[in-house]
Amino acid sequence: MSSQITVSVAGSERAVQQGTTGSDLFGDDRSVVAMRVDGQLQDLFREVPEGADVEPVDLTQQDGLNILRHSAAHVLAQAVQQVNLDAKLGIGPPITDGFYYDFDVETPFTPDDLKALEKAMQKIVNEGQTFSRRVVSDDDARAELAAEPYKIELIGLKGNAADAAEGADAEVGGGELTIYDNLRRDGSRAWGDLCRGPHVPSTKILGNAFKLMRSAAAYWRGSEKNPQLQRVYGTAWASKDDLKTYLDRLAEAERRDHRKLGRELDLYSFPEELGPGLVVFHPRGGVIKREMEDYVRRRHIEEGFEYVGTPHITKEGLFYTSGHLPYYAETMYPAMEVDDAKYRLKAMSCPMHNLIYQSRQRSYRELPLRLFEFGGVYRYEKSGVVGGLTRVRGLTQDDSHSYVTQEQAADEIQHLLNFCLGLFRDFGLNDFYLELSTRDDEKKDKFIGTDEQWEVATAVLERVATESGLELVPDPGGAAFYGPKISVQAKDAIGRTWQMSTVQYDFGQPDGFGLEYVAADGSRQRPVMIHSAKFGSIERFIGVLVEHYAGAFPVWLSPVQVLGVPVADEFADYLNDVLKTMKAQGIRVELDETDDRFPKKIRNASKAKVPFVLIAGGDDRDGNTVSFRFRDGSQRNGVAIDEAISLVRKAIDEKAQVSTADDLG
Repeated sequence: MSSQITVSVAGSERAVQQGTTGSDLFGDDRSVVAMRVDGQLQDLFREVPEGADVEPVDLTQQDGLNILRHSAAHVLAQAVQQVNLDAKLGIGPPITDGFYYDFDVETPFTPDDLKALEKAMQKIVNEGQTFSRRVVSDDDARAELAAEPYKIELIGLKGNAADAAEGADAEVGGGELTIYDNLRRDGSRAWGDLCRGPHVPSTKILGNAFKLMRSAAAYWRGSEKNPQLQRVYGTAWASKDDLKTYLDRLAEAERRDHRKLGRELDLYSFPEELGPGLVVFHPRGGVIKREMEDYVRRRHIEEGFEYVGTPHITKEGLFYTSGHLPYYAETMYPAMEVDDAKYRLKAMSCPMHNLIYQSRQRSYRELPLRLFEFGGVYRYEKSGVVGGLTRVRGLTQDDSHSYVTQEQAADEIQHLLNFCLGLFRDFGLNDFYLELSTRDDEKKDKFIGTDEQWEVATAVLERVATESGLELVPDPGGAAFYGPKISVQAKDAIGRTWQMSTVQYDFGQPDGFGLEYVAADGSRQRPVMIHSAKFGSIERFIGVLVEHYAGAFPVWLSPVQVLGVPVADEFADYLNDVLKTMKAQGIRVELDETDDRFPKKIRNASKAKVPFVLIAGGDDRDGNTVSFRFRDGSQRNGVAIDEAISLVRKAIDEKAQVSTADDLG
């Protein structure tokens, strides 16, 4: 006869029989897919120990979705090995909004293959197979998985497996190695995989709310020195409705893709002759870039920054002094020999700003000293990860550095954070949260500075971020090597999150460069250096804006703010005179002088996403008026020319998003 034990279940103390499992506790709730026992995620079939604190993990939680997606990855791997007995297994972790699994197969997967695999997965799901966990020794695992060379490699890595392979499935926690078996209803083993778990109780929980998205080549453990595998990406959700919502969001994201819109709107291009990750801005894209540069230059000056300029190339030794080499060597362009010295393309502006600070003695009366530039920098990103404007090799940073006393640091960080948030609001981004990136104390060798320096810097950033009232999300291990940082994460019009501005606390470079200021008591003190990039990179910010607005920019950013379309050629001269008057008021105008018929000109204007289409016919010419047509097709007729100019100027000055006649007021 079993004895009773006491456990805490969702905050309430309960007496249960010894041997009680998570399924016994939560089995009536199908949405619960796992449990958290004393903070550790576990399968529902595991027994709960005496005194345990047990919490359900359901599909409304991110952990629950990750477990569901991890299980979907295993079902995919099982399906692949059912149809291809020679397929070798890599790894299969959950990722944002889905999962992937890597396979070593002779022939890459085709779209038809993915459809066939989906059907095989659905059959496995419908069978209601259960996941069963086994603890195995290294030797037993090697014997059982002798035909899986990549799994054998993970067993050999064991304690370092999670570091060596992103998302590695090897169980490394607590020194245990585990295999998960998929069991049929009669208890026979259908398939198994080396895995840390946990998993959903049954494949039936996947229902029909999963889909395979695409396949791509991927190097084993992310290294070009390793074999190239085939990676299959999929997605899985708590319900069919959630899956549909996600697929609809993807379709909308594809419609907004800044690479596609960049071509359609003639904003920029990525010529093959330049190489990967390098962009050229066309005249219309140049207008947006110039408006952004003018805006942020003016705003920096208003916020007390002084504009400086630094070269695009420097002797390599400068980056050793700053500490960036060897930390960032892989993402910096290789050194070049010039005049018997090694030079590097500039990857960041901060070392050169330090030289400006260092150029003469500084007094505490000068601090905060704020330096700012548009720094053209170059990052040697791998060709496989560059894409559009959001990951480039040549970028323009609105790079600023504030030199402050330690006592001034908190106020300066608050000042910079307010600056960043105001900038986002001006550009139409109003939904954001903060992320605090800190040091990974288990990997101290990857960071410079003392424990005390890290504690002080982290505490200052955390206090300022908390006082902002915004949600603060921890990012342990995400700090730069020289200090912690706050990142502003902004959501766009369709709910995607983008990392934008960063504010970084740096105690390393002032030490490396020996920066000093003369304090009030005459002593020489070390300043704190605070990095901040408001746009991050102008290129990336433009890419985000193109997708946020789907190319339909607010009036002040639109390359063409007013497009004139005469009803017939005989009204072109009248309309052109109106446009010239507008141009004299600083409004960007164009006249459609093509041979297209009027309806075609209107369709072209709509595709170009121009905020104001100015139409003139006989009544307008006779009455000295114009007609406005808006992005949604609505129209306002008989507007006096002076009023028309005033309305457009007001929309520009207020940074308005005008899409309808009602928006014009």
